[in-house]
Amino acid sequence: QVQLVESGGGLVQPGGSLRLSCAASGSIISSNVMGWYRQAPGKQRELVARISSGGTTNYADSAKGRFTISRDNAKNTVALQMNSLKVEDTAVYYCNVRRYMGDPAPGYWGQGTQVTVSS
Repeated sequence: QVQLVESGGGLVQPGGSLRLSCAASGSIISSNVMGWYRQAPGKQRELVARISSGGTTNYADSAKGRFTISRDNAKNTVALQMNSLKVEDTAVYYCNVRRYMGDPAPGYWGQGTQVTVSS
């Protein structure tokens, strides 16, 4: 079993920044992909960004140029730096870990952290 604990959500004005963090513990394989997904009310959960243990990254078009994903393999943590936030970024953000890029298995999920962008 793998446990994921997110932190860093909150309320921010449009144009502001937030940094989300996720710490993984438990039976984690050394080679994996950690990522961030989000789900807005009435919408499906969608990928925001993901990063492999080797450092390969993948971003949703909506995140490119504004968000940066990073990880610390030694600490089993992943972070998402979000800049130039927009109202449409409002959602619950979930941390996820899977075995590899494109793994169809759902992997493990955190409990989610709310991000609200509003003036």
